[in-house]
Amino acid sequence: MLVWWKSRRRTPSRAPEGPVGEAVCGGMAPDAGPPAPPAHREGAGTGPVDPAQAEAFLRLFHAENPSAGPLQPRLREVTSQIARYGTYTHTPEELVFGARVAWRNSNRCIGRLYWRSLRVRDRRSVHTAEGVAGECVRHLREATGDGRVRPTITVFDQDRPGRPGPRILNEQLIRYAGYVGPQGEAVAGDARNAALTATARRLGWPGGPGTDFDVLPLVIEAGDRSPLLAAIPGDAVLEVPLEHPAYPWFADLGLRWHAVPAISGMCLEIGGVCYPCAPFNGWYMGTEIGARNLADEDRYNRLGVVAERLGLDTSSDRTLWKDHALVELNVAVLHSFTRAGVTITDHHTEARRFMAHLEREERSGRVCPADWSWIVPPLSGSLTPVFHRYYDDVHLSPAFVHHPRKTDDGH
Repeated sequence: MLVWWKSRRRTPSRAPEGPVGEAVCGGMAPDAGPPAPPAHREGAGTGPVDPAQAEAFLRLFHAENPSAGPLQPRLREVTSQIARYGTYTHTPEELVFGARVAWRNSNRCIGRLYWRSLRVRDRRSVHTAEGVAGECVRHLREATGDGRVRPTITVFDQDRPGRPGPRILNEQLIRYAGYVGPQGEAVAGDARNAALTATARRLGWPGGPGTDFDVLPLVIEAGDRSPLLAAIPGDAVLEVPLEHPAYPWFADLGLRWHAVPAISGMCLEIGGVCYPCAPFNGWYMGTEIGARNLADEDRYNRLGVVAERLGLDTSSDRTLWKDHALVELNVAVLHSFTRAGVTITDHHTEARRFMAHLEREERSGRVCPADWSWIVPPLSGSLTPVFHRYYDDVHLSPAFVHHPRKTDDGH
């Protein structure tokens, strides 16, 4: 079954007055590099919950939430549910806490200072692919607002023994198609998404106009039915056309990017329970767009054209033309989002805020896990305070973990 929603895409009409608000890193993993290898879980709905993991989470929840009541009755209740059903059900309060702490524990995200502000949409009662699609669109609209992006997560049904929960195959709710030629060469769009684009075409998507920024439909699995294709309405996709404050020609490049980095290809793991469909977003740090998405050779690879328009000497790497072009590309991203009134942060500000978060966690007696290679920004890393120290790169729970990836034959 195909679900098609049609509407014009949103673009900011003018910049509202005043600041865009506080900033938080949004595209934690998928936009910053290749996906991590599959985490420890063996697969969706394959086995019972480990009672020890459930107990560890409940002890954490009650330790940080004294008003939750006595621990032991809740432990007995959960132990009984696991013994009978192989899993257990989190209370709404446990779900909210678990989702927020999963963000707090995300060792690849620099923007965790705001983990307590995460808005949790409990949609565990939604089981159908059509229902998931509708709630994902509502998620985008609510998280986007008028451009003041709000950190949001929507949590759907959990995995159960022999009965996996729903799943979104897209890495993010908003992804641009990647079109390739007969020899596999990139033709248009985001080359990273060529495989997902091919999957959508096999499932019946006719393709978009063939531009560099065609929004892919969601590919949703639920129950035993065939995957559902759900086109995202244009009015749920706020996009920012990119321009430069000093170079009028930059707008002629036709570059743009969407406002909300909503990660949708990761599992929210809380106390041994996996929620395989839990799209969540913060907001963008400029370098995610300007230094990776638009600059990486296997993505949009736009440094060459920017350097050409700047009149740079590209005959040798020693001229540092790539560095010059990269800075101007990032200037354009920050300028354009700010002028459009769309929330974004820069890597210098966010690095300082991460250090504040780190100090706050250490004062609370908690470990703050961090992967140095991801926390240090991909532009001017040594100019930021996060560069000049090491971190505890440990894996804590609750957490966001990557799904084991399926092969083309479905295994």
